[in-house]
Amino acid sequence: MIPLPQVAGKRYGVMGLGRSGRAAAMALRASGAEVLTWDDKAGAAPPGCTMHDFRTGPWPALEAMIWSPGIAFLHRTPHAIAVRAAAQGCPLVSDIDLLADARAGTALVGITGTNGKSTTTSLLAHVLATNGRPAIAGGNIGAAALELPDLGVAGVYVLELSSYQLELTQRAHFSIGIWLNLTPDHLDRHGGLHGYAAAKSRLWRFSAAGDVAIVGTDGPFGAAEAATAAAAGRRVIPISGTHVPENGVGVADGLLTSRISGKCGRIADLSGCPTLPGSHNAENAAAVAAAALCLGLTPAEIANAFASFPGLAHRQERVRSIGHVDYVNDSKATNAESTAKALVCYPRIYWICGGLPKAGGIAPLAKLFSGIASAFLIGEAAPAFAETLETADIRYSLEGDLVTALAAAHRAAQADPLPSTVLLSPACASFDQWPNFEARGDAFREAVMALKETGQ
Repeated sequence: MIPLPQVAGKRYGVMGLGRSGRAAAMALRASGAEVLTWDDKAGAAPPGCTMHDFRTGPWPALEAMIWSPGIAFLHRTPHAIAVRAAAQGCPLVSDIDLLADARAGTALVGITGTNGKSTTTSLLAHVLATNGRPAIAGGNIGAAALELPDLGVAGVYVLELSSYQLELTQRAHFSIGIWLNLTPDHLDRHGGLHGYAAAKSRLWRFSAAGDVAIVGTDGPFGAAEAATAAAAGRRVIPISGTHVPENGVGVADGLLTSRISGKCGRIADLSGCPTLPGSHNAENAAAVAAAALCLGLTPAEIANAFASFPGLAHRQERVRSIGHVDYVNDSKATNAESTAKALVCYPRIYWICGGLPKAGGIAPLAKLFSGIASAFLIGEAAPAFAETLETADIRYSLEGDLVTALAAAHRAAQADPLPSTVLLSPACASFDQWPNFEARGDAFREAVMALKETGQ
């Protein structure tokens, strides 16, 4: 747990008692603050804290309110408690701000993007730790920010930052910021694409001499974001998964190469990194290599760490092979853009997809359907997905739930004489059947491990 000496003797509110909210409340209380908490779903306050209904109760004097990122506060309708806080002049802040205040002088690396955040965050922390640097991943992945250990001034906090977190972050300074890509997502939460993009750009809000912006330039918004970061005073390093940018880091013909400061040098052959398949992971690897170089690592140190990276749970996680069939857990693919990254990696796919649909469904994936032997549809999205697949003349079946879909995909793939992949890549949120994508992926993994060695 991160000690917060700056909060002793002060009073804070905490709105939302999910993972990050509860961690914030406990860290505040352990550091000597008075803590008033509330969650719209009620429940018990963490030990030493007091439940206080900020909706209807008297408004107490607060230093600030730590707002849990999972709770919308502005769009579509302003949250009643956020409105009261604004009227009282009480700022809404994130747990990331508390971490930054407490660990001033410690390196914070902020990583955002619509897709690839978790892999990039995990890989960078792995590269640093493998080479003896005190480093840990957290934020929107793994432990909440205030559950992380105190790494001291030599440490590096590698923080995955969602748009929900960034829109709440008021003071945190990221000496290295990584902006991977931007495609439409969470538009209801941010009032449209402009609001979503603006939340991501808060990564550069506080910049100092020597700060770095590592920006993915493969997508349509990359060049504009690089200009935004440069206007904030950052040194911009462009990265790409398809070529090697001038004064940047990229991948061409499978070779990860740096041209930072105009000097060309090979870093790694990604063909030797089986847990980083596809051009999307090439982009992630380029981002990590750029950050690691800025943090003083050598190309050889980076390459050796890449080779030992175990991969990320729920993101193209190879769970098991049975005969000529691989079973891959890509539960983290909660939108079509993310699923596209998986569909290009496997030549013959028995695809399990569906859940709580997002705008556009799977229609944007139509150009990738040629590799799908059959689809197995689950959840609320199943009827709409069936219409899209039927139009494209792709075989499908409506299966209802994940375990039933896996059993059907298993039988079909085992009966197919060609090498195949049973792929869970839902292109949907999980909330119609599961509390989060992790629970969905865990259920898939457990069911795969219980499969028999044949398709019978």
